[in-house]
Amino acid sequence: MNNNHVYDMLVVGGGPGGYTAALYAARSGLDTVVLEKLSAGGQMALTEQIDNYPGFENGIDGFSLAEKMQKQAERFGARSEYAEVLRMDLTAVPKLVETSEGIFRGKTVVLATGADPRTLGVAGETELLGRGVAYCAACDGMFYKDKTVVVVGGGNSAAADALLLSRVAKKVILVHRRDTLRATKIYHEPLEQAENVEFRWNSTVSALLSGDRLTGVRLRDTVTGEESVVDCDGVFVSVGRQPATALAVGQLALDGGGYIVAGETTETSIPGVYAVGDVRTKPLRQVVTAVADGAMAVHMAEKYIAENR
Repeated sequence: MNNNHVYDMLVVGGGPGGYTAALYAARSGLDTVVLEKLSAGGQMALTEQIDNYPGFENGIDGFSLAEKMQKQAERFGARSEYAEVLRMDLTAVPKLVETSEGIFRGKTVVLATGADPRTLGVAGETELLGRGVAYCAACDGMFYKDKTVVVVGGGNSAAADALLLSRVAKKVILVHRRDTLRATKIYHEPLEQAENVEFRWNSTVSALLSGDRLTGVRLRDTVTGEESVVDCDGVFVSVGRQPATALAVGQLALDGGGYIVAGETTETSIPGVYAVGDVRTKPLRQVVTAVADGAMAVHMAEKYIAENR
């Protein structure tokens, strides 16, 4: 690798937003490389079935969709480099990204590092992912049609997930560690009026019960310490997400939740640096919104490069 080579675009993260940016950039003739730590797809690659991404009438598994996105970008000349990003200097000219495989320089940088769901930290949680444990109601809710599900959390995402699931599942049990929701008032009345939504206040999940799949949860009362068992087919964990922005701290403006401040243009507080997908401030985090971000980032990057020749 030539450490002095300057790419038109460095894409950090090979999720749907990252590979869409790479596709649009390479197809526009921009010299582009995707820096990905593990494999294409990010969180999407862990999703067993995606039914809400247009163009796949029978749905598609996340790993296959990620592979298709990567191959499509590479068809137009985008490179993929499997490397862990260790440090970035986003104000340098050209911008510098230091990785486990060496230093990469670029005129522009697209950050597509994503956000990971916060977990319950309960034994068996990872093993039951896709077998009763889920983190996205919009993604996986339809798998629980006419079944009983538990939603854990009390913020806006948990309330929105519970409402969505109430239209699909036979019964929704909302478990929250406090005695009232933290979610904004707009969610309270619809949830209270939903006949198939039950509230379990002052409760936390102390254990996941399972055979081959999840069969129920054990709840612990935060006031009395008493435990009880709830039979259910699925648990949706909605206790927030953790954006992968550690490398951007001190360089880019972040919001209160640690997400990169970037609007619909995907422009960040540093010119020539763009944030796409789950890592940026946005009201909806889905595959389809991530790919839209990727296209927009390239549109803005082309303009930036033209103005800074």
